[in-house]
Amino acid sequence: MGGTISQLEKELNGESAAANERYFGMANFGNTCYCNSVLQALYFCRPFREKVLEYKARNKRVPPNKETLLACLADLYHSIATQKKKTGTIAPKKFVARLKKENAIFNNYNQQDAHEFFNYLLNTIADLLAAEKQGSDDGRNNNSNWIRDIFQGTLTNETRCLNCESLSSKDEDFLDLSVEIQQNTSITHCLRVFSNTETLSSEHKYFCENCCSKQEAQKRMRIKKLPMILALHLKRFKYMESLNRHTKISYRVVFPLELRLFNKTSNNGDDDKLYDLVAVVIHCGPGPNRGHYISIVKSFGFWILFDDEVVDKIDVSSIEDFYGLTGDTQKPSESCYILLYQARESSTH
Repeated sequence: MGGTISQLEKELNGESAAANERYFGMANFGNTCYCNSVLQALYFCRPFREKVLEYKARNKRVPPNKETLLACLADLYHSIATQKKKTGTIAPKKFVARLKKENAIFNNYNQQDAHEFFNYLLNTIADLLAAEKQGSDDGRNNNSNWIRDIFQGTLTNETRCLNCESLSSKDEDFLDLSVEIQQNTSITHCLRVFSNTETLSSEHKYFCENCCSKQEAQKRMRIKKLPMILALHLKRFKYMESLNRHTKISYRVVFPLELRLFNKTSNNGDDDKLYDLVAVVIHCGPGPNRGHYISIVKSFGFWILFDDEVVDKIDVSSIEDFYGLTGDTQKPSESCYILLYQARESSTH
């Protein structure tokens, strides 16, 4: 992380494709790295950024007493996108103040969970868009609920009775997938485990409506609809009863630059999406309440690291430094925590 903004700007001057891109670090207002890292990762998810900037264009002047979290985010992203310089530092002061005002969980100077913030931000924006649509004069908004258009996929929970072979399924929408991790594994393996078949027996038998009784059954979770941007959350923080606290699991988890999902309900061509990795939120340190968050993003073929105010271009080979540890999992580590993959058909860079 030895680079500086001036060095980065010199390197980027030769990148004609990135001529209109801006790379701005964000000031830390007391353990707000969890917020900065997620905001940077989402800024470089192009479909998300474009919709936020479109929202800003439609809502140019929002009265201070009516500013929502989305309005504050739109102001922040607009401020970055319209800077004259290519690099620098920006202070997301208004956004952080609004976040703390809206949610007591974040209204302190403690280290918060980046995934919890990621979830809160997406769900809050989705709710605001739904409320705006409902409150518009003709019952429609200029735009659909673009959070769901971009991030929402659908899971199918399938249960097969082993007595009569009847199959029941229940659909469930998701904005991100939380996956269990193991030592020295890969995201592909984690997703395979996510969709493993589980046998329901003994006291866990399934009530089959066809048999009208409890029966042994097999259950599995598969993906019915793939999202435009696939957000994967690695379950790195677990409660340890012996320690009476949450601890970090720094297992090494390899994540590919390209990902194709196989655990789908069908193999239709429409669903056979190839995903490109566009951003990673990384946790550095020994535990959930002690440590630091940074992010790396892909922009016009090269990778940029954001560490609050520090912005640095990194080599693609450095990405493996963020897989996690192969040895003692109690050591501090820089471990991938949230992965954002964008479907190639909608990728613009």
